[in-house]
Amino acid sequence: MRRRDLIAASAALPVLAAGREAMASDRPAPGGASVSMPGVGLPIIAGGRLRNYVFVSLRLHLGGSATPESMRPKEAFLRDALVRAGHRTPFTVQDDWTLIDTAALSASLMRSAAAIVGRGVVTRVEVVNQAPRRRTGVNPR
Repeated sequence: MRRRDLIAASAALPVLAAGREAMASDRPAPGGASVSMPGVGLPIIAGGRLRNYVFVSLRLHLGGSATPESMRPKEAFLRDALVRAGHRTPFTVQDDWTLIDTAALSASLMRSAAAIVGRGVVTRVEVVNQAPRRRTGVNPR
């Protein structure tokens, strides 16, 4: 393997590990059921330029009679809505290009979930993990 391939593969390892952990934690939470969405890649755009990507693992807390099994078919639609929203209005933290604005991400996904699966089905969005693609050389100053 070339050196570039090895570096790229080693950069993806934390994302893959986080995805496996999120998949393993798909069991219902003490307060109710939840669904994990591992490894969603979101852009960091500043000054009209793509600066970085951050891969996030999410946990959607379900309310009412929703079950993880009933949410599985809708997961791709929720993921698509999140990626589209992240490109339309990036969830960029002003002074750090290695983090996502979790409040903006949660609010956007809650709005999308209400339209896709119905109001009250997703009660809370929890950002479990954030893994930036580039950790160095992304100083916004």
